[in-house]
Amino acid sequence: MRMISKSSHDCPVIIADADIDFMGHVNNAVYLKWVQAAVIEHWERVASPAAVAACQWIALKHEITYRRPAFRLDHLVASVTLEKVRRESAFYDTTIQRCGEVIAEVKSRWCCIDTVSRQPIRVTPDVIACFFPRPSADEATQAWE
Repeated sequence: MRMISKSSHDCPVIIADADIDFMGHVNNAVYLKWVQAAVIEHWERVASPAAVAACQWIALKHEITYRRPAFRLDHLVASVTLEKVRRESAFYDTTIQRCGEVIAEVKSRWCCIDTVSRQPIRVTPDVIACFFPRPSADEATQAWE
């Protein structure tokens, strides 16, 4: 059965003058900054205060597909969805959109680390439940059909 995460989280993107490269559009490296901010904001919104205090996330891998350039005056939104959690890893899909048009898609893997030891730790069932609520009996039945 595939677990469905809570709704996607939308994070407004602010484009700074320093984000613009020699070609007059947002430098590709800046997209990673936006993805990180959106994923962390999602974590802090959905997780319990105790989980936020105990765990932090570091990026392990990003796969970015650029569809269109972004420019200084664009109004952008980064929409993140947690697809799955496995052991100490979380797998996110993020889209960067301008007025509903996808300008970039990012698949990323994040590692959960302990805030004190800075070592990777498994994501606990309580933390997973923040993102993937247990389905009702009806939803569980429908998922198997």
